[in-house]
Amino acid sequence: PWSYNDSFQEQERFKWRRQGIPFGAATSYVHLEKLCEGSCATVYKGISRFSSQLVALKVIKLEAEEGVPFTAIREASLLKCLKHANIVLLHDIIQTKETLTFVFEYMHTDLAQYMDQHPGGLHLCNVMLFMFQLLRGLAYIHQQHILHRDLKPQNLLISCLGELKLADFGLARAQTIPRQTYSSEVVTLWYRAPDVLLGATAYSSDIDIWSAGCIFVEMIQGQPIFAATSGSHEQLEKIWAV
Repeated sequence: PWSYNDSFQEQERFKWRRQGIPFGAATSYVHLEKLCEGSCATVYKGISRFSSQLVALKVIKLEAEEGVPFTAIREASLLKCLKHANIVLLHDIIQTKETLTFVFEYMHTDLAQYMDQHPGGLHLCNVMLFMFQLLRGLAYIHQQHILHRDLKPQNLLISCLGELKLADFGLARAQTIPRQTYSSEVVTLWYRAPDVLLGATAYSSDIDIWSAGCIFVEMIQGQPIFAATSGSHEQLEKIWAV
């Protein structure tokens, strides 16, 4: 089992020869450890045989009858076009019969874990630093006519240098002219705007701004501002009570 705690040691350990190593091949990356697991994908810490740099490997299981999930296709197509300091970088895509793997730059943690490590609210300097980067990343994708539609602390990645980057674009959508309608079943409940909770489908970038505001308050007070437990009706009641 891997026991290297220092990223430099991990990188030094795997300085392979780079000649003949193809992009888009499973052999181009080594899995080091599992970071997290969700209903649709498992994320591993890995290392690239190209650069000896750490990477994050998001492995999506493919169902034989369903093929590649549309959320994965959407995420890949959008991230290929998004290049910004506050957007997570997609390095490579690997497809086999059983899995689809996205290779991302490695980030140290996410905002949810960071807040768990600093209970009671973050220092105001850190709140300002993270909010500036969050809003700068949002401004960029909105200028590209893209809505994220799933902003929450778990989808905001943080590097060991304090860089914050937007991630998980599986629910993101490109806006069109004339404006089309969208699903109201988006955004994790605690960060969902009231008009979307009421069933609105003609929303715009304001859906992301509401989520960013909820995250801003959560960073200050150390807990979600609207933490409903039983669904949209309770969520609306908590919002109206403010």
